[in-house]
Amino acid sequence: QLRLVESGGGLVQPGGSLRLSCTASGFVFSGYAMSWYRQAPGKKRELVAGIRRADGDIEYGDAVKGRFTIDRDDAQNTVYLEMNLLKPDDTAVYYCHAWNYGQLVYWGQGTQVTVSS
Repeated sequence: QLRLVESGGGLVQPGGSLRLSCTASGFVFSGYAMSWYRQAPGKKRELVAGIRRADGDIEYGDAVKGRFTIDRDDAQNTVYLEMNLLKPDDTAVYYCHAWNYGQLVYWGQGTQVTVSS
């Protein structure tokens, strides 16, 4: 059964850090580009960070450059998002996304990140 399961979300104070994980099952993880998206209340879903196959390109959304880092471990079928210097504007539901460079796209259920004092 195909699954993307996110974890690591929660409540953090401004300036703090969180590390999100997304563990995949049911497909050949190493063949997929993996990304994190987020959606805040009343806003469109936006790309946070994406990483292509293990030796491929990485891109970041402008709002998180220099603060967030994406990484993947193909042996563990897991993609990570290290988030530092968190701001209240980073508050959103964060979604894991998998794309096989063709027509197959999968989404996780999302994990809530709340940045507040």
